[in-house]
Amino acid sequence: MSRWTCPSCEREFGRSNQWHVCVPAGTVDETFAPHRPEWRLIFDAILAHVEDLGPVHTDAVRIGVFLKTERTLAEVRPRARAVDLMLVLPHAIDSDRIRRTMRTSADLTTSVVALTNAGQVDDQVRAWLTEAYDAASG
Repeated sequence: MSRWTCPSCEREFGRSNQWHVCVPAGTVDETFAPHRPEWRLIFDAILAHVEDLGPVHTDAVRIGVFLKTERTLAEVRPRARAVDLMLVLPHAIDSDRIRRTMRTSADLTTSVVALTNAGQVDDQVRAWLTEAYDAASG
């Protein structure tokens, strides 16, 4: 996957001069450091599955970690009570596990599932991640 690095914030993107909000790049460790240790285990379970699917770029910023192929497939945001997994798909996910849905563009919807332990990264969540990975990979 070919990537463009913004000269201002040094974050990587799928397209040259891609629009974004310039915020300093960080590390996954820095993103999860202020939060519960189990939140990092949730992220690790998510990332392990996505890495099994193929190449993935992690773009860590203070508020979360974007998972990208050609474009963003998900964002993982540690919060006080849970880790929000924000899945970017061409449709909304119809499930009681989804706590919020947002239309992010004309052809993409972000569905948010709150996770409180790594065991919740189960077959259903892995299937959603797989679908998001395939959609983001073109």
